[in-house]
Amino acid sequence: MKKIIFLIFISSMVFSQKKDIVEESFEVNGVCKMCKARIEKTAFKQKGVKNAEWDINNHLLTVLYDKSKLDIYQIHKSIAKVGHDTSEEQAPDEIYDKLPMCCLYNREEIKKGKQ
Repeated sequence: MKKIIFLIFISSMVFSQKKDIVEESFEVNGVCKMCKARIEKTAFKQKGVKNAEWDINNHLLTVLYDKSKLDIYQIHKSIAKVGHDTSEEQAPDEIYDKLPMCCLYNREEIKKGKQ
C-alpha cells in the first residue's frame, strides 16, 4: 500500500510541472515552399515548441512554445543557423550562400526596407 501511495505522489509531481505556453510571431526571410519546410522543421526541433507555421506571403513565423523550456531568442538563433535571417538574428553569410537558388532572398533590399 505504501508503494502505491508513493508512486501516485511521484507521478503527480511529474505531471504537475508548470507549463508556460505562449504564442509569438516574428519575421523570418525566405521565398518558397522549401524555405517554409526548413524554417518550420528547424523551429519544431527546439525542445518546447508545440507548433510552428511560417507564412510565405507575410514572412511571419508563428510559434507556440513552452516558455519554461525555451527562450524565443533560441528559436531565432536556430533559424539563422540554417540560413534564414529573422527580425533578431542574421544568418551567417557562408550558410546563407549555400541555400538552394530558389531560397535566396535579396538581403540588401530587405535591409533598405527596414531603414
